[in-house]
Amino acid sequence: MSNFQRDCCELLAERFRSGKLDRRGFLTGLVALGAATMAAPGARAAGQELVVVNWGGDAIDAYSAAFAEAYEAATGNKLKIDGSGPLEGSMKTQFESNSVRWDVCDAEPYSAIRLGREGMMEKIDYSIVDRSKIEPGFDGEFYVPSYFYSNVIAYDAARFGDDAPSTWADFWNVAKYPGKRTLYKWMTGVLEAALLADGVAPAELYPLDVDRALAKIEVLKPHIVSFWSSGAESQQPLRDGEASMGLLWHTRANLTKQDTEGEVDWTFDQGLVSPSGWTVIKGNPAGLKAAMEFIALAQNPDNQVTLLNELGNGPANPAAHALVSEEMKPVDASPKENLERQIALQAEWYAHHYGTALDKYLALVSS
Repeated sequence: MSNFQRDCCELLAERFRSGKLDRRGFLTGLVALGAATMAAPGARAAGQELVVVNWGGDAIDAYSAAFAEAYEAATGNKLKIDGSGPLEGSMKTQFESNSVRWDVCDAEPYSAIRLGREGMMEKIDYSIVDRSKIEPGFDGEFYVPSYFYSNVIAYDAARFGDDAPSTWADFWNVAKYPGKRTLYKWMTGVLEAALLADGVAPAELYPLDVDRALAKIEVLKPHIVSFWSSGAESQQPLRDGEASMGLLWHTRANLTKQDTEGEVDWTFDQGLVSPSGWTVIKGNPAGLKAAMEFIALAQNPDNQVTLLNELGNGPANPAAHALVSEEMKPVDASPKENLERQIALQAEWYAHHYGTALDKYLALVSS
């Protein structure tokens, strides 16, 4: 998700620079992404600084030039947007050195879980953060979802539209659906897709059988044209006709559909859905209360719908779905009707196994 979050910032900046998104929409999108926040009750005194860290990218200059000024004018408080990315190692180092400089982190949920259980992250204060504004089943002990995204099947609709693929078994079936494939370089969602393709039932995915998944990926490897590492990179093989199918973030799959005027399509069927997560390092400069109030305000449904409209990220607050337009409902990853078509990635499993599994996966895809 770190790369996904960075990609969201890049998309906002692209739309802002191209004139497709006005200043107000850009700033509201940043609020929904967590790059910044509106005034919070009990926030620190005027002139003090609140630090929110996200995954940066091309949007950092736009954040600094546009949103920081607007935030200060609206609240009297200064906002520092740190785009260096809340890597797990960075959060751990700040805690252990007693030099925490971030107030709220837009981090991987599994990192929040792992570091939280080591005593480094604050537990979410649900007397401030509203559980009813979180999609049921995703209220973490050390993180709160900010939005949802999905790893989906994108495909050449001009070629397969009469019998479109709808399962990962279809994705692996190069006899029925010939052509090259593109997969995510950093593993998340790919292991699950491989196991589903190999006949594992969704309810029996976890704990993931990593070796079985890798064996299934190895079978497909001669047909893989690329292992992408960024959102823009994921679109290219499908847009250029190099690949007939790909595992893409649903936001990028939808952009590819728009760019190709429907020649590339995608589906939420067997999508692998996951939230982005807020988390707070113990000892954050603004204090725990201010951090929790930021998270509570980030639950605002209007901001989450704006993010959906501009980037396609599914709202984390169930109340937001009632505000979604008919046009955007097919792109929304997190209403009940779309969640039922998908399988949720388990942050708990990744909290325990991510490093070991990734080493094995990278060894395979790099060979």
